[in-house]
Amino acid sequence: MADHSEFRRQLEAAVNAKHSRLNPFTEKWVKGELTRAQLGAWAAQHHQYVSQFPRWCAAVYAECPYGDARDFLLENIIEEESGTKHVDLLIRFAEACGVSRAEVERTVELPTTRALTAWCYEMAHKPFYEAAAGLLVGLESQVPGIYRRNLPPLKPLYGFTDHEIEFFAVHIEADEVHGERGYEIVETYSTTPEMRQRAIEAVRQATEMRWQYMTGLYRAYVLKEDT
Repeated sequence: MADHSEFRRQLEAAVNAKHSRLNPFTEKWVKGELTRAQLGAWAAQHHQYVSQFPRWCAAVYAECPYGDARDFLLENIIEEESGTKHVDLLIRFAEACGVSRAEVERTVELPTTRALTAWCYEMAHKPFYEAAAGLLVGLESQVPGIYRRNLPPLKPLYGFTDHEIEFFAVHIEADEVHGERGYEIVETYSTTPEMRQRAIEAVRQATEMRWQYMTGLYRAYVLKEDT
């Protein structure tokens, strides 16, 4: 277990080395310095990512040889896709920002958004432990830390209602559980030093890809650079 504990610390260090809760776009958001149009642009881009996440999890599920890990992945997919879909909560927020569902769904990905989604597709088809490290630890475990910063200013600084911002509240709780379980799965099934190193590298890549995605939003919608 001591070895696993050290491995866990290495995974966490890889996440925290470039955590998107500290990205310039997040900082602008937290300070109340974005417009509703800019928040709506974020929602439209973010839809391109989160709407595909259950399918990436399904690809990992299909190749996963471990029953307990498959159970978790299936729970994750069902939670995203059944009842009020999480992606519909995101569209509800976009609509509150003035962006319609149709506009969200036909949004063209920024190059950095495209880079993130392409990386996720590629990672979903890696060996199971590596895919779990990249998608569940590197990406999903970041979400509570980001949204714990994003959520508090949305009512007092931007004037949204609880109903309009449910997407963020749901994901803080859900992805805290998902992220922790992701760590446990990666620890359990990365059984050799080489596998652990590859898992750490997958996490490092994931944090870099998410950071670049967020920076692309900052450059396009805050700095208004040509993309």
